[in-house]
Amino acid sequence: MVKQYKCPNCGADMAYDSTSGMLHCDSCGENIDINTIKNQDSNDYNRSESKSAHSSDQDNFTGTNGNFHTFDENETVEYQCQNCGAVLITDKNTTATTCSFCGAGVVLADRLSGSKAPAKVIPFTINKEQAQEAFKKWCRKGRLTPKGFMTADRIKSITGLYVPFWLYDLNGQGEANAACTKVRTYTQGEYIYTETSHFNVYRKVNLNYLKVPADASEKMNDKLMDKLEPYNYQELKNFNMPYLAGYLAEKYNYNDKELFDRVRERVTDYVDLYIGDTINGYTTTSYTQKDIIIKERNADYVLLPVWMVCYDYKQSEHTFAMNGQTGKIVGKPPLSKGKIAAWFAGVSGVAFLVIKIIAVLSGGPIL
Repeated sequence: MVKQYKCPNCGADMAYDSTSGMLHCDSCGENIDINTIKNQDSNDYNRSESKSAHSSDQDNFTGTNGNFHTFDENETVEYQCQNCGAVLITDKNTTATTCSFCGAGVVLADRLSGSKAPAKVIPFTINKEQAQEAFKKWCRKGRLTPKGFMTADRIKSITGLYVPFWLYDLNGQGEANAACTKVRTYTQGEYIYTETSHFNVYRKVNLNYLKVPADASEKMNDKLMDKLEPYNYQELKNFNMPYLAGYLAEKYNYNDKELFDRVRERVTDYVDLYIGDTINGYTTTSYTQKDIIIKERNADYVLLPVWMVCYDYKQSEHTFAMNGQTGKIVGKPPLSKGKIAAWFAGVSGVAFLVIKIIAVLSGGPIL
């Protein structure tokens, strides 16, 4: 089922506005509170599902209300824009897109129901113009990037995307035994003594970690998505389809069980670090036994906002990601060999100067 939001005043397409937090019409300036649309969306989808259940085989082939045509599950799905009638070709994971012909925001409601419906969403708080300006400022700060890159005038595309994540609530239990020593050196008379005390140290911790994220899209780079953290999870809102209007969105490729090993490894490191921080004040620490158990308490399917920036520099594309809530930018910009050489020469020169000063002050030879 294709869901598009029309302005009640002028009939133009509406999209989610990150500034006001409402559906906004660019044509007449009308704003609509998203919460007033929630019940209407649910009723529309239920009616569509009921009609589909009683339709003929031919109706099933052409899709609910003629809005979509399903090919193989692993292939593309064809929808029809209700605005201009154009055919929209999407892959099986797309849940929101824009019409390539009229630019209308399209939400694919049939992919956002039941187990496929997100529990929560963090809406965009940074709009496209703000994201573009923030990226340009970020490029200008690159001390080791080429001048051509710093001008930030080669942005090929900037796309607002809701990325599927699982947010885990986890319990971490850790138990450790360690052999530790404290070494004390002192002088008595003409002798220097070294005194070593030995300790058997035991630690047992029970820790809870809330909202540990893991992106669930096979298309997104995991390391890039991890670096976008942290998000402000106090701004999580109950999912409502109008938040997706005007943006792209995907459903998850991996469920919470399939991603658990990745999250467990991450939280295991947290527990390990915590145990280590509780054993301090010793000269040496050697673990004789350590056991860490991570248990999943809860996992919520959520959508988090990301601006994806494609930058064209010297016939090569560089991809960057921006946190659509905080504005944090991550990615690897190109580096200038000349600037790196100049920086290294400068550092080496300063180091050489420091050595000379130390030599003069200490009365040693000047190299």
